[in-house]
Amino acid sequence: VQLQASGGGLVQTGGSLRLSCAVSGIGTGHYAMSWFRQAPGRKREGIASITSKGGSTYYAASVQGRFTISRDNAKNTLYLQMNDLKPVDTAVYYCARKDVGAIDELIEEMHDPWGRGTQVTVSS
Repeated sequence: VQLQASGGGLVQTGGSLRLSCAVSGIGTGHYAMSWFRQAPGRKREGIASITSKGGSTYYAASVQGRFTISRDNAKNTLYLQMNDLKPVDTAVYYCARKDVGAIDELIEEMHDPWGRGTQVTVSS
């Protein structure tokens, strides 16, 4: 099973980016999926999750209303649309499969495997 995040880059405050997470080795339609991020010097933070068929989503307060998680199981791909980006959103973003727990439990230990991250930098 492999997950590969992409779509990061440098953007100005107020801008938008769309991250993708390509999943191979498993059918994504069987698992909830999540996005995490880790800023320099900080712990990894869970920011969004989505159920296996995409019927329910959950967001951390820090991104609620600005970010949208979605998935296309036919393409085995998870997405994160990020709007109104702020410098505090600067981080490495990771996608992960949620193994156990409810989608509002954005806990690292409940996720495996993890994809390689993609850097998002928001300039002021």
